[in-house]
Amino acid sequence: MRRFTYLRFELLRTIRNRRFLIFSLAFPLVLFLTIAGAHQNLSLEGISFPLYYLSGMAAWGSMNAVISSGARVAQERSIGWTRQLRITPLKTSDYFTAKVLSGYLMALFSIVVLALAGTLIGVRLSAVEWLTMLGLLLVGLIPFAVLGILLGHLVSVDSLGPAIGGGTSLLALLGGAYGPLATSGVFLTVVKYLPSYWLVQAGRSALGGGNTWPAQAWIVLAV
Repeated sequence: MRRFTYLRFELLRTIRNRRFLIFSLAFPLVLFLTIAGAHQNLSLEGISFPLYYLSGMAAWGSMNAVISSGARVAQERSIGWTRQLRITPLKTSDYFTAKVLSGYLMALFSIVVLALAGTLIGVRLSAVEWLTMLGLLLVGLIPFAVLGILLGHLVSVDSLGPAIGGGTSLLALLGGAYGPLATSGVFLTVVKYLPSYWLVQAGRSALGGGNTWPAQAWIVLAV
C-alpha cells in the first residue's frame, strides 16, 4: 500500500467523521459568531475581543482535530487492523505520518473557516499577521498531535471519546480559549506551562511588537 493512497484514505475517513464536523468546526464556529459577534467593540489583553476569541476558538477546534487522530489509532488497534497493515508494504512511519497529516489538514480547515468568519465581523489583520497567527497555531499543535497518538495507544476505544472531549475542553479552558482565567498571580504562572495557553496567545502574538511568543513558549512546546 503506497503512502499517498493511505493518506488519501485517512483524509476521506476524517472528512466523513461527524464528530470532527461537530467538535472541531461547528461548535467553535457557532460560539465564535455568537459571542464575538456580540462584543465587537470590546478589547481583551490589549487586542480586540473578536481577535482574541478567534484565536481561542481556533485553538480549541484545531486541538480537537489533531488529537482525534488518536481515536482512529485506538479503533484500528481494537479490531486488529494495525496487525493487518503489518503484512502490507506500508511502513510504520507512513502510518503515523498519515494520521498526523490528516489531523493537521483538518485543523487547518477549521482555522481557515474561523478566520473567514472573523473577517465577517470586523477582524482586520495584514497578510503577514494572518500568516504569523496561522504559523504559530500550527507549531503550537505539535504537542497535541503527539498526545493524540499517545492516547490512541494507551486508552481503550470506549474511554477515548470522553478522554479527548473532556481533555481538550479542559486544556482550552485553562489556556484561556473562552477568556483568560487569570491575568496575574500564581495561577497565571502555572497555566503558562501549558501548551494550550500559548496556542491561544497566537492571535495576540501575531500583532508583533512586544507581544511575540517569548522563549518560555518555545521551551514549553519543545518539552
